[in-house]
Amino acid sequence: MFRQTLFISLLFFLVVKISHSQREKKFFRKDYKYIEATESFYKIHTIHKTWQDAKDVCAMEGATFLVPEDQGEANAVLAFWNATQPYSWVYIGVSSLIVKGVFETVEGQPISDVYSNWGPGEPNDANGEEDCVILRRDGTLNDVNCVNKYPFVCKKTLDSLEWNIKCDMPNMDYVFNEALGKCYKFHLDPRTWREAYAVCSAESSYLAIIDSQAEADHLVKITAEAPKDDVQGDFLRGAVHLGFHKRKDGWKTIRGTKLENSGYSKWGNQQPDGGDNETCGTMFYNGHLNDLKCDHKCFFICEHDVGSLSNSLDFKFGDDE
Repeated sequence: MFRQTLFISLLFFLVVKISHSQREKKFFRKDYKYIEATESFYKIHTIHKTWQDAKDVCAMEGATFLVPEDQGEANAVLAFWNATQPYSWVYIGVSSLIVKGVFETVEGQPISDVYSNWGPGEPNDANGEEDCVILRRDGTLNDVNCVNKYPFVCKKTLDSLEWNIKCDMPNMDYVFNEALGKCYKFHLDPRTWREAYAVCSAESSYLAIIDSQAEADHLVKITAEAPKDDVQGDFLRGAVHLGFHKRKDGWKTIRGTKLENSGYSKWGNQQPDGGDNETCGTMFYNGHLNDLKCDHKCFFICEHDVGSLSNSLDFKFGDDE
């Protein structure tokens, strides 16, 4: 019992030490900029999204939808924005979607408790359709229609940064497989194949690519262990999206390798059978491959290559010196 307690205490110490070390490096993701004045990381997304889609993207990246806490943070973000981007405004994480006219942050704070520098005559809820908020280049706020597509800003505070030691990444949900040397996450939120692809990419990973029987066996195992029966909704059960698809010259992995050369191409009985109507790749729960229409929603598995992020830790957790 004493040795077990000692091991747990040592492990906790190492986790805290390494997480603190990663904060000292001031690195979250390659695509986020650290601003010393606010002790936070920011990303200005240049691909325009609706307000809800912007919120979802920030969450997928392990960040939050920007809400300037005060004038100081607004000034810091505006300086970064004006130095790097041409846009006249960006979405921020404030809306009145719950109760019309009551503007709150994505965390439920009244806007009066944070940055609330409205432009003249704003908010005005033009045509009764303006429930989401943009930050203008001059630092003022304005309410707009939430379905409009604009650039937006995501934020991650340095204090909230955690580090998945074995996977060497900020996403704590990925699990390292020692035999394969890679990390995996089984997603219980069914998505279309393209949506799943985007989710994995946002997590600095990719839709899992099977390159051996051992990897197929592992994906079968994590699929079997996932609490799939608890998930409700309209989606296709029995298969999970993986990282291969049909191109003009045949089936390929998302890395461009022909499926037959990828190390694993064990199709299910009489699969593929969908012709040009089923061009996205899935795996039956037993590990055999299947073709499927890309707009079908399924569970999916993301894969992460350890060491693929820049500015990673200088030391690894394990027995190697």
